[in-house]
Amino acid sequence: MRRTRQGRIVSALVVAAGVAGLAIGGITLWAGGSAKADEALIKYNGNTRDYWEHPPSDWYMGDETAAQHGERPYPGQPTPTPHDELVKLVKENIKLPAGFHIEVWVSGVDCVRQMAWGGDGTLYAGCWTDHVFAITNEGGKPTAKVIIKGLNMPTGIGYFNGNLYVTDVSKIYKYADIDKTRDAPKQEVVYSDFPTYAAHGWKYMVSDSQNPGWYYIPVGPPCNVCLPPSGTAQYRHVNPDQGLSEVAAVGQRNSVGGDVDPRTGQLWFSENARDWMGDGIPSDKLNHLARYGEHFGYPYCHQGDLPDPRFNMGHKCSEFTAPALNLGPHMAPLGMKFYTGLQFPAEYRNNIFLAEHGGWNQKIHTGARIVRIQADPDGRSVSQEEFAASWIKDNKYWGRPNDIIVNPMDGSMLVSDDQAGAIYRIWYDGK
Repeated sequence: MRRTRQGRIVSALVVAAGVAGLAIGGITLWAGGSAKADEALIKYNGNTRDYWEHPPSDWYMGDETAAQHGERPYPGQPTPTPHDELVKLVKENIKLPAGFHIEVWVSGVDCVRQMAWGGDGTLYAGCWTDHVFAITNEGGKPTAKVIIKGLNMPTGIGYFNGNLYVTDVSKIYKYADIDKTRDAPKQEVVYSDFPTYAAHGWKYMVSDSQNPGWYYIPVGPPCNVCLPPSGTAQYRHVNPDQGLSEVAAVGQRNSVGGDVDPRTGQLWFSENARDWMGDGIPSDKLNHLARYGEHFGYPYCHQGDLPDPRFNMGHKCSEFTAPALNLGPHMAPLGMKFYTGLQFPAEYRNNIFLAEHGGWNQKIHTGARIVRIQADPDGRSVSQEEFAASWIKDNKYWGRPNDIIVNPMDGSMLVSDDQAGAIYRIWYDGK
């Protein structure tokens, strides 16, 4: 333990819980707290090992500026919104294109994050705190049950060959034959080469359809902006069963979502830009990895054309891979999927659906919506439009979408929300 700048005692557990409650590319708080005008700016040195290994509970505030003084998320992990209240909020606030509909598929799933389908129609879902859900069909009704406990922010979820894979801050766990052992799953650590840093330590598992059993997994840097320590600010290509990994991409700040293009087998991924440069900059990004080893700019350059005021260090933005699409500032883009179902109209096939969690480092909040992105396979022609919005009311988040998955059984789309503690179903019938 150690004392923070404010004199609080912070343990590793408290730090992890506090981080799990933010809005920074993976946080679950309502954004919009405020500080008194005469309070001093919060400053930390994010370039030290002590900061990385023992971050203060408000580590994300360490680059605060006078222009954005007082912008901060509300503390705490929200509790799930009661079902009937949530149904009403969805009905009154979420707008979709004609012919599409949305419903609360399951509620009461606190801190729900990435989702993955099992082999028997069970949906598995990670969580911000310490547990994993299995959602099964009980009498025609989706029913959630906690099947795994005691992990450290197990946000990454994958399923392959009958086995469940769960990635927390520093490890990948395998639960063999999970569809038959859900009542008493057996845990095996199959990969333990991730850093233990809590800040930006949450993970997302992108199944590599071209190489079954392999996953693309992001590793974020333990800071807002810094010269990242070795093994962070990258995407790894990991085979959990074999314990193998390779570096696929570098220079990414905080990615908590991606998917492999079914047309090309190449990785596309969302990226949350740094904070404390302004309410309107820099833009969050959608990236396209065309070849291994590409550098996407962090910490030297943001949004493809904006040098970092401190860490540019003489680099030109032209040295790095430009984003396929700038999504806008403080959108907090997270989970995404190429739509491969057959239920939606034909023009939606192979489009990207991206969940924007909503940021915190701005006065008027944005994001908290789902966008539809149309992209050529080569990534040269990319555009976005709003698809489902909005989970913001009176400049506060009543919900925060964070992951998307296509239902292989009927072609509908599921959306997880760790603010309201729910999963929504979006479907199309043309009516």
